[in-house]
Amino acid sequence: MPAIDKHIDKHIGNALVWLLLLTAPFWLVSIGGYVELGTRVVIYALAAMALNFLLGYTGVLSFGHAAYFGLGGYGTALTIKYLYPSTPVAMLVGIVAGTVAAGLIGPLIIRLRGVYFAMVTIAFGQVFYFISFKWSSVTGGDDGLSAWQRQPIDFGIGTLDILHENKALYYFVLAIFAICAGAMAFLLRSPFGRTLMAIRENERRARFLGIPIDRHIWISWVVSCFFVSVAGCLYALLNDFIDPRAIRWDQSGNFVIMAVLGGMRSFWGPLIGAAIFLVLQDYVSSHTENWMSFVGLFFVLIVLFFPRGVLGLIKRRSGS
Repeated sequence: MPAIDKHIDKHIGNALVWLLLLTAPFWLVSIGGYVELGTRVVIYALAAMALNFLLGYTGVLSFGHAAYFGLGGYGTALTIKYLYPSTPVAMLVGIVAGTVAAGLIGPLIIRLRGVYFAMVTIAFGQVFYFISFKWSSVTGGDDGLSAWQRQPIDFGIGTLDILHENKALYYFVLAIFAICAGAMAFLLRSPFGRTLMAIRENERRARFLGIPIDRHIWISWVVSCFFVSVAGCLYALLNDFIDPRAIRWDQSGNFVIMAVLGGMRSFWGPLIGAAIFLVLQDYVSSHTENWMSFVGLFFVLIVLFFPRGVLGLIKRRSGS
C-alpha cells in the first residue's frame, strides 16, 4: 500500500507541475510576474535538468555546460543572420554544433573524476568563451551578436508567429521542453538510466560487474550536452541576441546552483531551482545591484540545512 500511495503521489505531482506550466502565462501576471520571466524559467530549467542528467544521475560534476549552451545559441543566431533565416534550421544547426563539440571533447575527459573532471570542463568552456570574445568579426565579440530576429514557423497548414507574441513563444518553448523532459524521463527509466545510477552509487562495483564505465559516462555527457544545447537555442531565440556571457564559466555555475537548489537527485528539482533562482534574481536585482549576495546566502542555507534541496524538503514535509 505505501508503494501504491507513493506512485499515486508521484503522478499527482507530475500533473501539478504540468498544470502550473501550461497555465503560467495567465497566473504569472496576476502575482506581479510577466510571460517572458516564465519563458526564461522554462529555458533555464531545461539547462539545469540537462546538467542534472550528468550530475544527479551519473554522479559527474561539470562546470563547463555553458559552453554547449552558448554553442547552441551562437549556432542558432549565426544561422539566422548569415546562412538561412529559418528558426527550425537554425535550431538544428545550434543543437548539432553543441552536441558534436561535446562528442569530440568527451573522450578527452571521461577518464577523469571529481574535481579534475570539473576543472577540465571549465578549461574547455573557457576556450569557447575566448573564441566568442575574440572573434568579433563573426560573433560580435563583447558586444554580442545582434541585428537578427527569430522567424515565424511555417507548418504548411498554418504559421506560428513567435516574433511578437510572448505567449506564442512561451508555448513554443514549453513544447520543446516537454519533448526534452519526456526523452530524459524515458532514458532514466531505461536500463541505460539504471546503469548510470549504478555508476553514481558505486563505480567500482559497477566496473566489477562488467559495465563499460567510460562509454556510459561519455554517452551521458553527450546526451546532457545535447539537451543543454537545445536550451541554448531557445535562449538565443528568446532574446534575439547572444553574447559571450552565455558561455562564461559563471553561467555553468548558475546551472549547478539551480540543480542543487531544487534537488539534484530528483527529476523536477532543477525546475524548482531555476524558478527560485530567476524569481529571486528578478525581484532582488530590481532593488539592489548586490542581488547575487542574497541568492548566494539562500543557496548556502539550503545546502547546509536541506542538502536534498527544496524539493527534498517538500517531500519530507509531506511525508513522501
